[in-house]
Amino acid sequence: MDSLLPVVGSLLLVIGAAFLFLGGLGLVRMPDVFNRIQAGTKATTLGTILSLAGFACLQPDWTLKLFLIGLFVLFTNPLSSQVLARAAHRSGSSMSALTSVDALAKDRNEPTGKPL
Repeated sequence: MDSLLPVVGSLLLVIGAAFLFLGGLGLVRMPDVFNRIQAGTKATTLGTILSLAGFACLQPDWTLKLFLIGLFVLFTNPLSSQVLARAAHRSGSSMSALTSVDALAKDRNEPTGKPL
């Protein structure tokens, strides 16, 4: 069991780093601020949780602390991205032409989406 834990931890770290890289790539490749926020938040949340799990496998004494950090990330990352998206919408950030539904349009009494 002791020889398996470092392998699992290293694998989780590599997978977490890959998700963090893809989140950074999503920040560059997405067409508008709303898609960038979503790509960054979802990928970095999963990447951070996987990285923390990998660290917990490599350092079992830190498991409780890393779990608490992961719990904090799970609560704050989605909340902060929602607040950022709402602030970007209220400030008038333009949406991509590919966006078909605007769920925040009711904040400005606008139509909520394009007909399909």
